[in-house]
Amino acid sequence: MKLSDFDFDLPEELIAQKPAGTRGQDRLMLLGRSSGDVRHLKMDDLPDLIAPGTLMVFNNSKVRRSRCYGVKLSEKEGQGGREQEFMFLNQMTPDLKIWHTMVKGAKKVKTGNRYSFFDGTVGTIVENEGDEGSEFRTVRFEIPLDDLWFEKNGHIPLPPYIRREDDDTDSERYQTVYAKETGSSACPTAGLHFTEEMFARLDAKKIERCFVTLHVGLGTFLPVRAQNIEDHKMHEEFYTIPFDTAEKINRAKKEGRPVLAVGTTSVRTLESASDENGYVKGGSGSTSIFMYPGYTFKCVNQVFTNFHTPQSTLIMLVSAFAGRENILNAYREAVEQKYRFFSYGDCMLIK
Repeated sequence: MKLSDFDFDLPEELIAQKPAGTRGQDRLMLLGRSSGDVRHLKMDDLPDLIAPGTLMVFNNSKVRRSRCYGVKLSEKEGQGGREQEFMFLNQMTPDLKIWHTMVKGAKKVKTGNRYSFFDGTVGTIVENEGDEGSEFRTVRFEIPLDDLWFEKNGHIPLPPYIRREDDDTDSERYQTVYAKETGSSACPTAGLHFTEEMFARLDAKKIERCFVTLHVGLGTFLPVRAQNIEDHKMHEEFYTIPFDTAEKINRAKKEGRPVLAVGTTSVRTLESASDENGYVKGGSGSTSIFMYPGYTFKCVNQVFTNFHTPQSTLIMLVSAFAGRENILNAYREAVEQKYRFFSYGDCMLIK
């Protein structure tokens, strides 16, 4: 399939730059997975759209303050040069001293360059990863970079289509209310619509829930550059499925109850860990799964998700789930109805 098969016209004013005034008060589109039928609703309607006994699976990864700025040090200790932006993706050693990063304007960031961060910590570029034009760099520090270091030195890693600096609102709103396990470089944003009040309503309807962890990295968000999408290679992301979660999923599958994945990251986790019958194995692993039309879903029956960017792996995933024409038709209607798109935007339930 061609990359252009997943394009659509999106007015820039529909790209949400800030969260809605109140968490959970967003618009909701209901899309029939087979029929392509569309209904325009609100997030408040969600509990009435889900059958009792459905198992909802959420990704509880927490966003790390992973966008950090370092100042290049000259050969004379203490003399600084230009500021450089680093996105910290994941640690490469258990001692938290060597990190895989993506660098903005990486061409000038050479092996051996040293950078001083906000608290005075110094990192050294020890490897230029990939080809000559790669934006990835390996950085070594003399001290471990723990969560407290990122809280002191880092910024919320808002996606590039949000054209403003992060502020105090983002510290709360670019994080799900159930976020627990720190490690993501971007928020699993479908979960941003849920509140404790919504969970109470779902409980009252006998709708079960459980949690997995997939730390969101570049595998989800890097642009597809290959014109033939089959040639695109996903970056690796790490996940954990607790054993009690695996038991709940496998019980639901055995009993014929729907498994509703909240967010594409939950979809990726469940489909990566499931066998041909949709049963999953508890534990940790990594995935570079790439789902596009033609993929056969084994575990997931329903999907709750946001509206995604044109030509992205995310719109390809939902197109694999509900059909490319159904998705593109629904997106055209969303544009006509002025839904808000992307991370801070509105949501869709596919069933």
